[in-house]
Amino acid sequence: MTARQELKKRTQSVRDTKKGSTQSSSGRQGMFIRLDPDDKQRAEYWADKRGFSSLNEYVAEAVVEKIRRENLDYDLPTLEIARLNELVDQIAALATNSANLERVVTTGFDSLIGLTRGDNYLLDDEDGELA
Repeated sequence: MTARQELKKRTQSVRDTKKGSTQSSSGRQGMFIRLDPDDKQRAEYWADKRGFSSLNEYVAEAVVEKIRRENLDYDLPTLEIARLNELVDQIAALATNSANLERVVTTGFDSLIGLTRGDNYLLDDEDGELA
């Protein structure tokens, strides 16, 4: 059962006429919240956009998600993952560039030291062979 189906099952409520509270078939209790009219309009928009059957279902999932975030139990959003991967790639490229620069400098100094000593493979006598 997916999380959305489970949430839908849990949020189907039956009105308890004796107590005046709302309870679902799974034993969940209802609650009453007050929202600013702008916030309610935004919540209705997102509930409709995400395909929730009611605003109550959307708010119930929002509360569960907020509790998971408070417990630090959440997935990183896609943009954060992309940015982190970009930074890792940049550090890897920097390490490669640094290694290449080190190799070039070392080779250059080896060549200069060889020239100052008079050791150079270009000054060797040729015997006519291609090697």
